[in-house]
Amino acid sequence: MTAERLTGLLQNKYPGIVVEDLVVHQFIDSHTSKLRIAVKLNDVGVKAGIPERLCIKSNYSGLHDNVDICAIEARFYHFMAHLMKCPTVTCYYADWDDDGSGQGLIILEDLEKYGGHFGQSTDLNGVAEVAKLLEGLAVLHGSLWGSPVLDEHEWLQTSMDTPIDNDQIRIMWPYIEANLADPEVCKVIPQKLIDDPDRLQRAFDKLAEWELSQTTPRCVNLGDCHQGNTYRKPDGERIWLDWQLVRKGRPWRDLTYLMIGALTIEERRASERQLLSHYREALVATGARDVPDLDSIFEQYRRWVIYGMQAWIANMDFWGQVGLPMNERFFTAGEDLGTWKLLLGD
Repeated sequence: MTAERLTGLLQNKYPGIVVEDLVVHQFIDSHTSKLRIAVKLNDVGVKAGIPERLCIKSNYSGLHDNVDICAIEARFYHFMAHLMKCPTVTCYYADWDDDGSGQGLIILEDLEKYGGHFGQSTDLNGVAEVAKLLEGLAVLHGSLWGSPVLDEHEWLQTSMDTPIDNDQIRIMWPYIEANLADPEVCKVIPQKLIDDPDRLQRAFDKLAEWELSQTTPRCVNLGDCHQGNTYRKPDGERIWLDWQLVRKGRPWRDLTYLMIGALTIEERRASERQLLSHYREALVATGARDVPDLDSIFEQYRRWVIYGMQAWIANMDFWGQVGLPMNERFFTAGEDLGTWKLLLGD
């Protein structure tokens, strides 16, 4: 990325803008690359309110070019971010290719200016902090709860009815195999899965069937909703990050994934129904109608544990999030809540 290339991009939205200088501060390479930069802009850029510190997010690695996650996130920031009532990152430019490549690029504010910190999957919160997290999640879900806007955006895919959702296990299988060969991981997953790894796919397919049979109101899902995809400002407010798996669907995917991942096993066992009730109350407070009762939510929660299992068993720690404690939390929850029996009957 050069000043000249960034100028060419930004001029698509801000005619006359010129990036006079560009300094790279950090390059972060994971599923998607992040480039933190400082820029000097001409008067057009200054008047447009573009700050000096920015973060450019795109796929520079050449990996994962068989998925559309970068294009989806760019479309979210272009078409939908302004409709959300929850805090999101300010995006100054979003663009994508419509050639089937799935490539996309977004230019965001650099959140470091707030003086907070990026969440980590292993952050210890306590039940009270998780309750606050769930209040924020309820605002996210309440933003377009039951709205016809969801179907007006053809690019917005349906949860568990798109290859990137339904084929996650197949796409990530080399990483899953690597984790299944790790003795430490094997200590926290059931022997039935070690003996029959295809069991995970069968259960995941049943979850997809279950979700697509539901008729309750839909909302926007963050899609990859763990606390590592939040930024915590000094006042405790969370900004929701990483909309690469944004979907229209029911909220239980986000709710289960966030809650089980953010609680210790002991905290979850002691507080899960209380927290589910707290989330429901917060969702109703947004004006959401026809919200299922607590018992119905609990039945959804018990099934959606499998989503977290398949996500974390495919995680590689060098991507930035530590997977072993997450695997222990989700696979233990699956045993506690009877997830396997609900989905597979055994």
